[in-house]
Amino acid sequence: MNNQEKIINNLNDLLTKNYDAEKGYIFAAEKVSNTDLKGFLETRAKARYDFGHVLKDQITKLGGEPDKGPSIEGRLHRAWIGLKDIFTEGDHAIYEECVRGEETFVEEYEDFLKDREHLPETIVLILQQQLTEGRKALAEVKALEAFTK
Repeated sequence: MNNQEKIINNLNDLLTKNYDAEKGYIFAAEKVSNTDLKGFLETRAKARYDFGHVLKDQITKLGGEPDKGPSIEGRLHRAWIGLKDIFTEGDHAIYEECVRGEETFVEEYEDFLKDREHLPETIVLILQQQLTEGRKALAEVKALEAFTK
């Protein structure tokens, strides 16, 4: 696999994870009662939608075929959140999943950017911007903890 194919595969992986997160945030927003958390979830769903479109454009520009939708793992995770919500404190359980999801997002983007010398500068800038937004979202969701208990 050449470098460009590796970049396309990695971008498709991030794209699928953004699809999963978008769907997860939409699903979770329907489950919570706290309006601040609901607003956060709706905003993050829109952001992940936007991130996905930017990534799709870059994959296409590199000559790749963007993945088409969420993963099986993402669908299973949403089902798990639904079950967890039934058996626990609903808003707080979803809050915890949001924190975990944003932490994972930050880690995955940081890992991808470790190989930045092999990435086109445009992609580095896009991923850095999305990573910065992910870090802000993580701080924002952590600030909501007291409202979810």
